[in-house]
Amino acid sequence: MITVSREFGSGGSEVARILAERLEWKLIDDPLVAEIARRANVSPELARRYDECVDPWFHRMFKALWHGGYEGVVSHGQLDAFDAEAMAGLWTRVIRESAQLGHCVIVGRGAQCLLQGRKDVFHVSVFAEMEQRIRNLRGALRRHVPPGFDPGLMAEESDQRRADYVRRYFDEDWKDYRLYQMVINSAVGFEAAATAILTAAGLPAGQPVQPPA
Repeated sequence: MITVSREFGSGGSEVARILAERLEWKLIDDPLVAEIARRANVSPELARRYDECVDPWFHRMFKALWHGGYEGVVSHGQLDAFDAEAMAGLWTRVIRESAQLGHCVIVGRGAQCLLQGRKDVFHVSVFAEMEQRIRNLRGALRRHVPPGFDPGLMAEESDQRRADYVRRYFDEDWKDYRLYQMVINSAVGFEAAATAILTAAGLPAGQPVQPPA
């Protein structure tokens, strides 16, 4: 297996897609959010909202008070509603079950922590300079850039959410290089990054993947 941690806008998810296609492995990433939502009996929009983030401190506090027996603080239905903690728990199950099957590329969601120490997993972190990340984000949106869109701010806020997620659920520093066998700058190109990762992991590099039409 390969886990891919990524800075927002670095293209790490695209590198992961290329890795999965070259290896003909399963890709464990955003498309699974809809399936997780179906199994949790919630809307895909709600699942995406809580994906890879942490509930506000006051939500966690009142939830802890309720389950600790402090009755009357807030209604039981509100506290048992689907939230970021529930989403994180579902992702943990998905990652563990995927690891049992093997032959998969897992993107984010603390997989580099959850599967740490296993001999059959290669952990990678993909980053890029902010200027490159901004270009990637603008390129992804193309003509559909909303008014007032600030890709730099969006990247910083998304990175903070991911760092908070790893700290909250795994008590690890997302940027700690010791979590990874490889840290790579995607400025070398997504295909080149994928080739470098496969070579370092001792896996067949395969042929470059043609971009979708």
